[in-house]
Amino acid sequence: MTDQPDTSAVTGTACIQSYLRTLKSGPGVYRMLDASAQVLYVGKARNLKARVSSYARGQGHSPRIARMIEETASMMFLTTRTETEALLLEQNLIKQLKPKFNVLLRDDKSFPNILVSREHPFPQIKLHRGAKKEKGDYYGPFAGAGAVRRTLNQLQKAFLLRNCSDATFDSRTRPCLLYQIKRCSAPCVGYIDEAAYGESVKDAARYLTGKSTAVQEQLAREMAEASEAMEFERAAALRDRIRALTQVQSAQGINPQNTAEADVIALHVDGGQACVQVFFIRANQNWGNHDYYPRLNGEEDAAEIMQAFVGQFYANREPPRMLLLSHGLDDADLMAEALAEKAGRKVEINVPQRGEKAELVESALRNARESLARKMSETATQGKLLKGLSEAFEMSVIPQRIEVYDNSHIQGAHAVGAMIVAGPEGFVKSQYRKFNIKGEELTPGDDFGMMKEVLTRRFKRLLKEDPDRQGGTWPDLLLIDGGAGQVSAVAEIMAELGVEDIAMIGVAKGIDRNAGKEEFHRIGKPVKALRHNDPVLYFVQRLRDEAHRFAIGTHRAKRSKAVGATPLDDVPGVGATRKRALLAHFGSAKAVSRANLADLKAVEGVSGKLAETIYAYFHEKG
Repeated sequence: MTDQPDTSAVTGTACIQSYLRTLKSGPGVYRMLDASAQVLYVGKARNLKARVSSYARGQGHSPRIARMIEETASMMFLTTRTETEALLLEQNLIKQLKPKFNVLLRDDKSFPNILVSREHPFPQIKLHRGAKKEKGDYYGPFAGAGAVRRTLNQLQKAFLLRNCSDATFDSRTRPCLLYQIKRCSAPCVGYIDEAAYGESVKDAARYLTGKSTAVQEQLAREMAEASEAMEFERAAALRDRIRALTQVQSAQGINPQNTAEADVIALHVDGGQACVQVFFIRANQNWGNHDYYPRLNGEEDAAEIMQAFVGQFYANREPPRMLLLSHGLDDADLMAEALAEKAGRKVEINVPQRGEKAELVESALRNARESLARKMSETATQGKLLKGLSEAFEMSVIPQRIEVYDNSHIQGAHAVGAMIVAGPEGFVKSQYRKFNIKGEELTPGDDFGMMKEVLTRRFKRLLKEDPDRQGGTWPDLLLIDGGAGQVSAVAEIMAELGVEDIAMIGVAKGIDRNAGKEEFHRIGKPVKALRHNDPVLYFVQRLRDEAHRFAIGTHRAKRSKAVGATPLDDVPGVGATRKRALLAHFGSAKAVSRANLADLKAVEGVSGKLAETIYAYFHEKG
C-alpha cells in the first residue's frame, strides 16, 4: 500500500491531485472514500498514476463521476504485479465493500450440483450445494434446486439409482416405496448386484456429460433384444427408462447441438434499471436460468455493467469454458485472462452474431427483457404500498426497510425468534435472520422475554457494526406480532438500548381474532383499524404471515435436528461416518457411553486415540 498524504482539509479534485506526487505508474487498485471514510468507489488501473490523473481533471466527466469526485475526501491504493491480479482484487473488494458508485451484483447465492457419491459400493445420486468436499462426481451448476430435483426425478426413473443416505441404506431390511414405484433398483436388499448397479451409474454419468444419444441407443438395443427373447417385462422397463430420458430433454427446452459448455449472459437496461439473465449450458443441455438485477447509478453503459457483472459473478465461482454475451466488455481480453487464471484452463468470451450461439443469446435476452418488465411493474406496486403504509400510520418517511419479528416454540421448547425484511423490491430473503433463544432464565413460553432477547441481540449488533446507520441495514419500521403490551415491552427494550427513533407498529388480531379485523397499536396513539379491503391491510397481513411462516419453519428445523441428536454429536473427533460406525457396532448412543475402552477400540474406523477421547468424554460426564 502506498504512503498516504494528509488530505483531511480538502475534497474533490484538490484532494485527488495531492496523491499524484507519490503514485507509481504500475497496475493496482484504488479506493475513493468520503469524509466519513465510507468507500465510494473501487476501481483497477493498468497505470494508477494515469488513472488518478484523469480524475484530477475538473471537466469531461459524466454527472455520476463528477458527483463521486466531489465527495472524495481521501484515497487508498494497493499495487499489484499484473493488471490481471488488479482486476481480480477489484472485484473481490467491490463484493466485500459494496461501494455506492460501483455497479453491484446483489444476489450472491451459490448454485446446486448433482453429486454421484463415490464413498459407497452402491453410489448415491443427490443434490449438493456448497464446497465440493465429499468424494464423488459433480455435475452442474444448475440454476436452482428445482431444476436439480426435476432432473433427479427423471434420472431416477431412467437409471434406478438410490437417493437414500448411507445410514438408511445400511439399515434397510426390505425395499422402500421408491422400488415399488420403479424409481430405485433396491441395491440395499440385494435386488441388484454391485456390477450391474455400477453399469447404471456409468450410464447416468454418460448422460450427465452429454452422451445422452449413446445412452438412449444402447437402451434401445437392449429393449429390442429383450423383446426378441420375449422378456416383455424387462423390455417395458427399458422403454420406461428411454421415455424418462426423453422427458428430461423436452423439459429443458433448449438443447444446443454445438455448444457443450457455456454460460449465456444477456443484459437488458431500461429506465435506469437492468436485468442480467444467465443460462447454464452443460453437456449440450440447458440446466436452468437465473435473473439478476444489479444495482446501478443510472448512467452506466452496457459494457461497464457487463464488465462489472462478469467480474463479480465469477469472483467465487468456477467459470465454464465459454461465455456467450449479449454485449462486449470494456476489456474482454483481460477478463478472459483473469478467468483462465482462476479456472486453470482457457476461458473464451464471445459476443456471437449468427448461428446457434447467437440464438442462445437472443433467447436469454428475450427472458431478460420480460423479467425486467415484470420486476419494474412489481416494484411500482410495492412502492405504492410502502407509500400507503406511511400515510396510513402517519410516518414522516416512506419506509425503505421493514423488519418483522415473530417467535415460535412449543410450550417453550426449541424456541426460536425470526426476523424477515421487506422493502421497495418486496421480501429481501437474503436478509432474513433466525435467533436461537439462549436465555436460560426465561420462563417457558415467555414471549416478552424472547422478544427482548431477539431485539437486544439484533440492535446491539447494529450499534456495533453500523453506528452511523450508513450501511442500509437499519430499519425504518418494526412490525411486531402483538398488541399494546407487546409494543410497550418493545419500546422499553429500545429505550434501554438508546434507539428510540424507529417507528413501531403492533399487529393484533382484534376482538374476534379474525384476519381482516386486525388492530394496530402504536406508542402514544389510539388503536387504529383499516378498512377490510384496504390494500395496505393486505400488505401488512402478508408481512405478518411471512414472518410467521419463517418462524415456524425455523422452529420445525430446530426441533427436527434435536430429535435426531445424540450425545455423540458433542464428542470431539466424531463426525458423521464414525458416529454411524459406533451406532452400528453398539446399537445406541447409551451403549456407546457405557462401553469400555477395549470395546471402543474394536470399532472399525475408530483409532486408539479417538477411543480414549470417547471414553474420557463419557467418563468425565458420568
